Amino acid sequence: MPIKLLPLPYAEDALAPAISTETLRTHHGKHHKAYVDKTTAAIAGGDLADASLEQIIAAAKAKDDRKLFNNAAQAWNHGFYWMSLSPKVQAPSGDLATAIDASFGSLEALHTEIATQGADHFASGWVWLVAHGAKLAVEQTHDAATFATGDANPLLVIDLWEHAYYLDHKNLRPDYLKAVIAQHLAWDFAAENMARGSAWTYPA
Repeated sequence: MPIKLLPLPYAEDALAPAISTETLRTHHGKHHKAYVDKTTAAIAGGDLADASLEQIIAAAKAKDDRKLFNNAAQAWNHGFYWMSLSPKVQAPSGDLATAIDASFGSLEALHTEIATQGADHFASGWVWLVAHGAKLAVEQTHDAATFATGDANPLLVIDLWEHAYYLDHKNLRPDYLKAVIAQHLAWDFAAENMARGSAWTYPA
């Protein structure tokens, strides 16, 4: 089965002005779609033709097939990124809020850590909120590196590639991060990921 382009869980204008309609349409409909299409083309007729996206990522990593890994991992990362964003302001609650306080001291301290690591990240990549058991941490990955098959359980991610923010914020990545962190993090999604205790699965 071909890998599918995950539909956006909200309208294209739902994250404006933090992320404009033009940015979201281009990012999802062109960048994410290209990763999906290239992954599907690469596995067609082969041993991975019926594999899940997570299985494809793991196999590509094991074989050191960088081209397949980059496209498959970026397809997964983008799908997870769309789910990490919300059109409405949310706040963590319950077990997630408790874990945030225990790991960072406060939600405000977590916001600062995400913003700092995201702004300081050199070149393309991602800034993640992950769980190592009961302990939460903010971690960065470069380029297409992913937590889809890693040791940590990813809860949320923000895309740091320039195409995620340049049309709206030019070279001011901190402005993009500030807007997303304050208004558009999907804490309900993070809570679901923490409760499940394992990495999110890209829909077939």
